[in-house]
Amino acid sequence: MGVTRQKHAKKIMGFYKHNFQFREPFQVLLDGTFCQAALRNKIQIREQLPGYLGGAAQLCTTRCVIKELESLGKELYGAKLIAQRCQVRNCSHHKDPASGSTCLLSMIEDGNPHHFFIATQDQDLSKKVKRKPGVPLLFIIQNTMVLDKPSPKSLAFVQKLQTNQLVPEYQKQSIVELKEKEGIAKQEGEKRRKRKRAGGPNPLSCLKKKKKKTPEGQEPSAEKKKRRKRKRNRVKAEAIQSVQKNEGE
Repeated sequence: MGVTRQKHAKKIMGFYKHNFQFREPFQVLLDGTFCQAALRNKIQIREQLPGYLGGAAQLCTTRCVIKELESLGKELYGAKLIAQRCQVRNCSHHKDPASGSTCLLSMIEDGNPHHFFIATQDQDLSKKVKRKPGVPLLFIIQNTMVLDKPSPKSLAFVQKLQTNQLVPEYQKQSIVELKEKEGIAKQEGEKRRKRKRAGGPNPLSCLKKKKKKTPEGQEPSAEKKKRRKRKRNRVKAEAIQSVQKNEGE
């Protein structure tokens, strides 16, 4: 594996991990064309893909893809065997099987919540995948697996996310479910507390304190003390005079 190709893949994987929360094990949906190309070019997908993506990978497909390969006869028998060895992911076409491309497109609806990679050689399918943000695309060229660079749709989506103008649908649903679980939604609906605004000082506190009025018939405490002192002095003087008078007699 070339160093340049490995750096290229590492950079792209960093983009999807950071902006679309892709985590190991990476789930890669294979269609019949990719399985056939891998067989023709003698590529060991299960052994080579984890090293290229830089982490554990799960090879997946759908029942629609397998049935499509079965219907195409012996020429794609080898591709069918490869697909049958993959993990089968449930699709919405239980009663009426769809074409492989239609089925894979349905697996990445609503913002690709399961974080699937799409591995295909189908040009028409590749164009449709690129119209959906957050879906990594794998294909085989010159006997080598290649991870395509992020599409313009993915780049535009990330730009909007960074400016807080857009939230992925699956994240919106997760937020709603979390609020309902914690009982936050009901509390928000019943009442919202208002913050107190910082205002000026209380007008009443700015008023000058009024002097207490002395009730009529009452004298200030200092005046009372003076009067009591004079009275005590007078009583004391009268007592002394009385004693001296008694002694003179």
